[in-house]
Amino acid sequence: MSPAAGGAATAAVPVILTRALGKVYSAGSEAEVVALKGVDVRIMPGEFVAIMGPSGSGKSTLMNLVGCLDTPTSGQYLCDGVDVATLDAEELAVLRRDKIGFVFQGFNLLPRMSALENVAMPMGYANIRRAERLRRASEAMAAVGLQKREGHLPSELSGGQQQRVAIARALINRPPLLLADEPTGALDSKTGEEILALFQRLRDEGHTVVLITHDADVAAHCDRVLVMKDGELHEGTFQEGLHPQQGVRA
Repeated sequence: MSPAAGGAATAAVPVILTRALGKVYSAGSEAEVVALKGVDVRIMPGEFVAIMGPSGSGKSTLMNLVGCLDTPTSGQYLCDGVDVATLDAEELAVLRRDKIGFVFQGFNLLPRMSALENVAMPMGYANIRRAERLRRASEAMAAVGLQKREGHLPSELSGGQQQRVAIARALINRPPLLLADEPTGALDSKTGEEILALFQRLRDEGHTVVLITHDADVAAHCDRVLVMKDGELHEGTFQEGLHPQQGVRA
């Protein structure tokens, strides 16, 4: 059972809470695209949630809004209780640094930095002293099973090891939310299973993980599935290819 299923977590502040969230590109023009339509969703601490959907369904737009990489056209988004619409650009940058960890399909590691230095890098923006950064980065590397690979460059690591480094980097500032965009897409099936098992362990330790995927087998590792279809978000089921059942309401 995830922490969110317990009574104490029920009263907790949602890590993600959206109300009628909408996004329109090129509004008012002939090229107008309605990417999100009134999305309401609540994700609690300790949940492991998959967001599925075909290309163009709106799942990447939702990920960008939840990750504070873009701004909604309408509606409200609270990240760990903070209304992001009340923040200026500098405050948004601080929120992203402190509350959101990102994991990408392509790893996005700096090729000339060691694994340890890649993991420690986000703390440089938090004015943490180098010795402390390296100590915490070493702990994070150990937590993902790479304590013997600290000095290796990304090119000296396998794809699965690089993704573990990326996960350690995402967790280094101890954010309440981990966003993973197709994190197993560049990996073979066995290595992908290992990464998903790591996410499950992180969930068990109290982390909140939201995973974007098009793969039903990947989504099956999560506690809950949300399906994007034509800009709308629905609860999903694992039967018959995760067809939407009902609208999500906060």
